[in-house]
Amino acid sequence: MSEADVRPPRGLPEALPDGERILWQRSPAWRPYARRVFQLYKAALYFGVLVAWVAISAAGDGGADAALRSLAWTLPPALGVLAILALLGWLYARTTIYTVTDKRLVIQSGLAVPASINLPFSRVQSADLKAFADGTGDIELEITGDRVLYSMLWPNLRLFRLTRPKPVLRALTQPQQAAEMLGEALQLTQQAEARPSDPAHGDGEGDGSDRRRAITA
Repeated sequence: MSEADVRPPRGLPEALPDGERILWQRSPAWRPYARRVFQLYKAALYFGVLVAWVAISAAGDGGADAALRSLAWTLPPALGVLAILALLGWLYARTTIYTVTDKRLVIQSGLAVPASINLPFSRVQSADLKAFADGTGDIELEITGDRVLYSMLWPNLRLFRLTRPKPVLRALTQPQQAAEMLGEALQLTQQAEARPSDPAHGDGEGDGSDRRRAITA
């Protein structure tokens, strides 16, 4: 058996079990990912104000030459920090893969060692779509069951919610399509849970059929 025969599919920690199939798979768009996760625009605004303030103060004390000298030592570090944030955004977006199968959602992310989070649809209580002016969107998930570690989900989560992290599918280029696909998969799971396991007795597993809400924009 060759290595290719045992290598798991892209975006998954292991080969899919028999009968499970991939419905949808995407990676985030890196620019909106960098903006929302690493706050690239806010950092650029902060450094812009800081560099301008130092230059104006220097100009007031020593004229144009002093302002230029201040720019020479404040602007390169600021641009360097912004470049690092942009690079991190690009790298994380490139290595992040969201996968929806007919049974679960898998979030794979990480630079040196990618980590995978498996979320069976039975744990997904709700999924809310937030669209942005740039045409991308985020899908925020409310999950039940055991708490997922913040460090395992980062940066694909709602920032600064530490007690019970909420997974987020970020910067999707076709968010409505992703929402519809995820919504259909959740609905099928809900219907399967509500279907009685024994039609003759009618004592099926319908008690969890109302746990999930439809995806809302």
